[in-house]
This record gives sequence, structure tokens and C-alpha cells, in this order.
Amino acid sequence: MNRGYLSVNVMRRTSVALISGAVLILSNPALSQTVSNNTEGFDLQDQLTIPLNRSLQREERNEADLLLRLGGEAKRQENWQKAIAYWQQALDLYQKIGDFEGQGLAYNYIGLTYADLGRFSQAEESLRRRLGVARFLQDFQGQIYALNNIGTVLLQSRNLEAAQVSFAEALTIARTVGDREGEGLSLSNLGLVATSAGDYLEAIKQYKAAITLRRRLGDPLGEANTRNNLGDAYFAIASYKDAIGSYRYTLQLAQDSRDIPNQFRALRGLAKSYSIIGPDLLAIRYLNQHLALAQEQESLSRELVSLRLFAEFYLARGNLSKTRQFYEQAIALANAIGETQQEALLRNDLAQILYERGD
Repeated sequence: MNRGYLSVNVMRRTSVALISGAVLILSNPALSQTVSNNTEGFDLQDQLTIPLNRSLQREERNEADLLLRLGGEAKRQENWQKAIAYWQQALDLYQKIGDFEGQGLAYNYIGLTYADLGRFSQAEESLRRRLGVARFLQDFQGQIYALNNIGTVLLQSRNLEAAQVSFAEALTIARTVGDREGEGLSLSNLGLVATSAGDYLEAIKQYKAAITLRRRLGDPLGEANTRNNLGDAYFAIASYKDAIGSYRYTLQLAQDSRDIPNQFRALRGLAKSYSIIGPDLLAIRYLNQHLALAQEQESLSRELVSLRLFAEFYLARGNLSKTRQFYEQAIALANAIGETQQEALLRNDLAQILYERGD
């Protein structure tokens, strides 16, 4: 089941959990139409004064809820523009009847989808409106997750200072209201800011604090994300044994919870780390596991990643025959799945390698 688009009644009861699940799991290196004019100058106080016919209000809310679900279906089918259009229609109705929870959900989904499309200014605008709704309702958990989503978008657009401010505000609110889940998320995201700034020791400090909270809460997905980030930080400072320890723990945790994305990340981290410090047999073992998991999941894009990792592994060992074999397999797969940019890059890399090696 996709947590992002449960029935609307459930969404209203569990809006915080939904938003946390939708955070561009920045802890997972996630992500331009403008917001339509009828949302400009959006004033919550004005809407409170609008008299409503109760029967009509109920009909319009049901229609808005349906549009929210239709948007979810469209997004699952990767029809991004249609999803946004549905959610915008839902938003218009929620505004008309003064349903603030509905507005918050619609703004959140619109913002996250804009972020997925790389339209960061539109994403930030929608998510800040979602934050405004949460503040008006004095919904502290909603504020925490909105601020984390905003910080994620800012981080993806390389605005590190503003991202730091957003995550820090989320952390302050979380600690003030005793929201341990929000605190763990905010700490993990602050670690990502430090990583992006190249301050890996600070990142490690933040990640460890986040892991402590996420473990206590029994949050395997959050813990696995943060442990992968911790492994990446150790890898960046060439502390490969510590990186391996973090990735191995993550892999077991992710396997136990059937968390496929974090399994892929941990396997890549293990393969890269063992490729550097050896033994090669372990590097190959984890590369094979990555490829097998990609095939099991029928993920051709991740299979392509596996083939490229194999090619890079053999290139580092001077095995030109194996390097060429895996590059050619990767090129054929990229062509088959229409990854034209990847295909061009792979062809260029292979040509450069063959030229330099005189083949």
C-alpha cells in the first residue's frame, strides 16, 4: 500500500505520519508552473468569515477529497501535471469551504511533486503555504514536517544556509513539544546540510544523535536512512572500516524491514568500500547482490547502475576485457530502456578508456 495516498478520511486522522513519509527523504539522496492565481493573497482569516451551506459544504468536501485521491492515482502513474491539476482543483474547493486540513494536504502534495520535477521555487512556495496552514492551526507536528520539507527543497537547490535555518527551526519546535520522531528527522537532515557543506565530522555527530532517537522509537526506515548517510560521511573522510560497519548494519536492518531503497544504498556503499580496502571477493559479492536485487525487483535502472559499478570495479584493477564487457552491457541496456543521456555518457567513457589504453 502507498502511504502517500490512503483514503482521505484516513489521511485526515494521520496527516502527520503521511507528511513525514512524504518528506523528500532527504535522508535519501531524494527530488515550472506557478501556483494558480486564485491562491495569490490567500488569507485564512478571510475564509473563516465565509458563510457556508452545510449540505453544499459536505458535497464540495467530498468532491475535493475525491480529487485528492485522483491526484494520488495520477502521480502513481507518473502523470505529474495531471496530479498537480487534480490537487489544485481540490485546493480550490478546500479554500472555498474553509477546510484547512485539506488545504494543508493539497499544498503538501503539490509542493512535493514540484520538487520531484526539479521545480524548486514552485515547490518552496507550496510548502511554505502548507507551513502557513499548520501555523494557523497551531499544528506543531505539521510545522515540523513542513519545515523539513522546505529545508529539503532548499538543500536540493543548494541553498545550504536557508536549509540549515529551516531544519534548525523544525528541531527547536520538535524539542519544545517533545516530538521525538520530528527531532530525529530534523537532526538527520541537519547532518545532510553539514555533509553538503563538507563538514563531515559535524555530519557524523548529527547522524549519531538522530540514530539514537530513531532506534528508540522503533523507526527502521528512518534509522536505515540515517545509517546510510552516516556510512557516506565515513566514506567521505576515508574511514572505510567505520563506513563498512554502518552499511552492514543498515543492510541487515533494511532486509529485516523489507526496505528496498536502503538495501540498494547499503549494497553500493559496501561494494565501493571493499573495492578500496579489499578483499575484492567481498566487493564482487556485494556487487552481485546489488545486481540480483535489481533483477528481482525488475528495476532496469538499478540494473544499469550495477553494470556500471562492475565496469568501474574492473577498470580500477586494470582488467580491460572485463571493463569493456560490462560497459557494453550497460550501453545495450541504456539503449533498450531509452536512457539516451546515460547511453551517450557510457559510450563516451568507454571510448576514452579504450583510447587511453591504446585498444
